[in-house]
Amino acid sequence: MGVLLELDNLKRLLEGFETTLLIALSSAVISIIVGMLLGSLMAFGSKIMVLACRVYLESIRIIPLLAWLFIVYFGLASWFDLHISAVLASVIVFSLWGGAEMMDLTRGVLTSVSKHQVESALALGMDSKKVIFNIIFPQSFLSLLPSSLNLFTRMIKTTALVSLIGAIDLLKVGQQIIELNLLRMPNASFVVYGVILMFYFSLCYSLSLYSSYLEKKFQYIRG
Repeated sequence: MGVLLELDNLKRLLEGFETTLLIALSSAVISIIVGMLLGSLMAFGSKIMVLACRVYLESIRIIPLLAWLFIVYFGLASWFDLHISAVLASVIVFSLWGGAEMMDLTRGVLTSVSKHQVESALALGMDSKKVIFNIIFPQSFLSLLPSSLNLFTRMIKTTALVSLIGAIDLLKVGQQIIELNLLRMPNASFVVYGVILMFYFSLCYSLSLYSSYLEKKFQYIRG
């Protein structure tokens, strides 16, 4: 454990973890806003809107996330003569990815509401807008929250890719510490990667447990 006590290495790991959380949290907030809006349009919008959303979704899913990171970080700088930081490029890419996944989740829960409930509400004289906002949206939110937490967990784990474009995240800091200490401390990689594993595990496992708790709670509420 000595490698963690030298030259404020543990502090550097914590700073790298902050960068990881910054990327994940910023991307998650943007993804929720964009995804819920586009998911609603995908569920209830025009055919052109649905087609545009489908193209966006498939484009994000077909092209690997790492390729998107390279395209945004290196491509935008080259094509438009821009200089963006690795962290900003990471937030852009993860927001695009998370927004697409959130859009599909939102569409799924909105269209899963029983047609019988919708038809009954319309028969009672409610218009389409009231049905959407008073019946479909409230029920869908209960199903969407656990799925959103699972998506956030995936985002946290996938942020490990951002080190490949130079973002100084948790994994990148760990690699730097190992490179500086490996000759003097052969077990440096084992210790540092072990600590990194614990960072990821403690956060992601906590979110996973909370997601399971919410899912069971909402199932009980729905009866």
